[in-house]
Amino acid sequence: MKYCGISVVILAVLFASLALSEDFKTTKGRVYKNATVIRIEADGIELKTKTGISKVYFTELPQEVQERFHWAKPEAPREPFYDRWAAAAEDPAVLAKIIAVTTAIIASVGLVISHIRSRRQPTMLARRTSRRKALHRTRS
Repeated sequence: MKYCGISVVILAVLFASLALSEDFKTTKGRVYKNATVIRIEADGIELKTKTGISKVYFTELPQEVQERFHWAKPEAPREPFYDRWAAAAEDPAVLAKIIAVTTAIIASVGLVISHIRSRRQPTMLARRTSRRKALHRTRS
């Protein structure tokens, strides 16, 4: 009786896993038959099939599968930083402001460094002399 209950549980788990497996077709035409979703990650899902484990990215899956796993397409990348500077440098007034601000920052840093250097105490390096020379100095 005890072994009958265990076998019923094992069969139920096997049938449940078969019921959860489905076919996935990518936008490139690759088909994953009887695939079970093992893990959902930020950029895709891992599928287990009879041939092994595969990772399928959301960008390769159809729109309805993406929505089912609540994946939102990332925003388009912003304009690179140097392009904005190049556009600003085309305007002479903006270029003059950039040069003035940069010069002021460099001058401020230079002033701070010179102030710190002027406040430093000179260090005295102690000379190490031998005992014989020290005795000679005291006798003379």
